[in-house]
This record gives sequence, C-alpha cells and structure tokens, in this order.
Amino acid sequence: MKLNTNIRKRFRVSNKVKKVASKDRFRLSISRSSKNISAQIIDDTKNVTLLSASSVEKDLRSADKVNKTELSKLVAQKLAKKAQEKKITKIYFDRGSYKYHGRIKVFAETLRENGMEF
Repeated sequence: MKLNTNIRKRFRVSNKVKKVASKDRFRLSISRSSKNISAQIIDDTKNVTLLSASSVEKDLRSADKVNKTELSKLVAQKLAKKAQEKKITKIYFDRGSYKYHGRIKVFAETLRENGMEF
C-alpha cells in the first residue's frame, strides 16, 4: 500500500520518538485541524491513553471568541493541569507530521511554562 507524504512523515517522527522512549516517560501526541487542536498523553508500553485535552470540549468551547493561537494555549494549560494531578511531568513531544512552528510551538512552550519537561 502506498502512503502519502503526510502519513510517512507522521510515522517517521512517531517511530523516532518511540525508539528513544523510556519507561519513565510518556508520549504526548498532538493533532490539529484548521479550527481545533487536541493532544493526548499515551503510555506506549501498555498502549493506553492516560490523558487528553481538546479545544472541542465544552468548557473551552464556551470561552469568549479567541484566535487559534490563544486556543492552543488554553488547551495546553488544561492538559498540563490534568498531568500535574496525575503526577506526570516528563514526556516526549510527538509533533506528528506538523512543523514545530505556529500553534504547535505555542502549545509546547505553554506546556513547558506549566511544568512539563521534554
């Protein structure tokens, strides 16, 4: 089966992250569309999603009209808060097929500001 460029890029980045992953860290996978952004923290040893946050959730959707960059900050703050409650501080950042630029970069920097290490 022939895969398109975006899928190959996503697999390449994710597989590199999984190869260096250790048991004390989890993987943060990020997904974005033209309007929304979502992220989840995954335990690859058990293949289980531990936490997730998305801009589609009711409490974030009801926020005043904000641009997409501000929405990324809000989702990152919510995910960091959930992770601190579960005592997760060290993660691997899996950006998927997206460049580390724009909303993805803002998301990562906000996580770092809120105590996440990657």
